[in-house]
Amino acid sequence: MYIPTIDLNLMLDSIPFLLSGLGYTLGISLAAFFLGNVLGISMTVLGFIPWRPIKLFVRFYLSFLRGTPALVLLFLLYFGLPYQLNAVVAAIICFSLTSSAFIGEIYRGSIAGVNPGQWDAAYALGNRFFPTMRFIILPQAVRISVPALSNVAMDLLKGTSLAAMITVPDIFQKAKIIGGRTFDYLSMYLLVALIYWLLCIGIGLIQHRLEKYFQHKYL
Repeated sequence: MYIPTIDLNLMLDSIPFLLSGLGYTLGISLAAFFLGNVLGISMTVLGFIPWRPIKLFVRFYLSFLRGTPALVLLFLLYFGLPYQLNAVVAAIICFSLTSSAFIGEIYRGSIAGVNPGQWDAAYALGNRFFPTMRFIILPQAVRISVPALSNVAMDLLKGTSLAAMITVPDIFQKAKIIGGRTFDYLSMYLLVALIYWLLCIGIGLIQHRLEKYFQHKYL
């Protein structure tokens, strides 16, 4: 009976090769998180416009992307279009769209959590909707949304491993290569899990620092 074992020497020797794909993992994650925030904030602001066609579009956008598996959207963008996108571009578009739907809901809830008196005070001083949203409401909403946005960032970082399915040479794809060569997938996938875990710890530390920053700023 074959009993799988963990090859520590193989894991240590494979670290440089796996880390050579770290740039793709972090690059896709950062680009998708940035674009997801831009799209998410845009959808949130559009949702406040009292015009029914826009409200329906925003609802459809958020509902469809929240309900569509990222892998399905990734394959649709890479294999389903009449022309083939670059694998990295397809991955960035996919994860930007999927994350934007969740980020949009986070900002909507955070804006709802801002004291309504802030709106009244801004309008009493003669401010219009967009300046009020940009300079008064959104900064407070960002502070409220930091923990939830950090969770999205972690999920996004881990989710980029799906990009290996369309040949993006990230750390997961590198692990698959070594696993296929050595037939020791257990050691490779355990090593990948540890790398993702450490990266998520880093995001958690950034979240902690941001929470302390906003706490001192708005006291």
